Amino acid sequence: MVGARDANEVFKENAKKFDTPDHLKEKKKQHTRDRAEEDFMKEFEIPVESVPVPSKGLVYPISSSLHSLETVDITCMTAKDENILTSRALIRKGTVLDTLLKSCLVDKTINVPNMLVGDRNALMIAIRITGYGSDYSIAVDCTSCSEQIQETFNLSELPIKRLKIEPIEQFTNQFSFTLPRLNKEVIFKFMTGQDEIELTKTFERARKINDIESVVTTQLVNSILSISGITDKGKISRMVPNMPAIDSLALRNFIEENEPGIEMKSFVTCNNCGWDGEVDIPIGVEFFWPK
Repeated sequence: MVGARDANEVFKENAKKFDTPDHLKEKKKQHTRDRAEEDFMKEFEIPVESVPVPSKGLVYPISSSLHSLETVDITCMTAKDENILTSRALIRKGTVLDTLLKSCLVDKTINVPNMLVGDRNALMIAIRITGYGSDYSIAVDCTSCSEQIQETFNLSELPIKRLKIEPIEQFTNQFSFTLPRLNKEVIFKFMTGQDEIELTKTFERARKINDIESVVTTQLVNSILSISGITDKGKISRMVPNMPAIDSLALRNFIEENEPGIEMKSFVTCNNCGWDGEVDIPIGVEFFWPK
C-alpha cells in the first residue's frame, strides 16, 4: 500500500507540473498553431469536379462502376499527378494516361481501360482543364496549302456528343447497322481504351514487317462483332477486306457520327492562303505538357 501511495504522489506531482500557468499558456499556443495549420491545409484541399459521361453509362453492364452513370467525379490535377506524366516506366509501358486518369478519379473501382474512348477522352479533357486551364495551343495543318496554323483552342467550349442510338441489348456495347449494298446486318461496338492500345500494337507489328498499311480494314475488324450472324474473328477478318467500299464508308461514317465523346473539331483561318474551315484538334505533346 505504501508503494501505491508513493506512486500516486509521483503522478500528482507530475500533474501539478502540467497545470502551471506557463504550461497552460504553452498548451493554448500549441492549440492555436494546430488550428492555424489545419486552416492552412484546408486551403490545399483538392477540389472535386463532376465530369459528364457522354455514353451516359448505357453501354456498361450492371457489374461496372460506370453502369448508368451520367457523371463521374474527379479530383483536380496536382503536382503529384505531374510525377505520373514524367514517369519513364509508365511512358515505356504506354500506361501513363490510364494511370493519370485512375489517379484523378474519385471512384477507384472504375476500370479505365474498359471505358469507351469517347468517355475516356471526356475525362482526359476535364483533367487537363483542372490542371493547366482550358486554353490549348497547338499547330494544325491547313487543308488547302499545308501551311502550319498556330491556334489556341478553348477546350471548355468543345461540345459533348451524347449517345443517341440504342444498343441491341440493354447495357451492352453492341449496336446494329445494315450495309446499304450487301444488305447484311453488322453488329459493331464502340472502341474502348484497351481496344485502342491493341490497335496501336497491331499497326506497329505491321510496320515492322513492312506490311501495307491497313488502317481502314484493321479498325473495322476490331469494331465489328458479327456480320450476318457470323462472329468468328478469323472469318470477319477475311470478309472485311472484300467489303464493297460504299458499305465500308457507310459503316465507318455511321460509327463516327454516333460514337459518344467530345467533338474534337474547331474552325480555323489560315493566314497564309486565307482558307478557313473545320479541322480536327490533335492531342499532341502540348496537351499535358504545355509550354
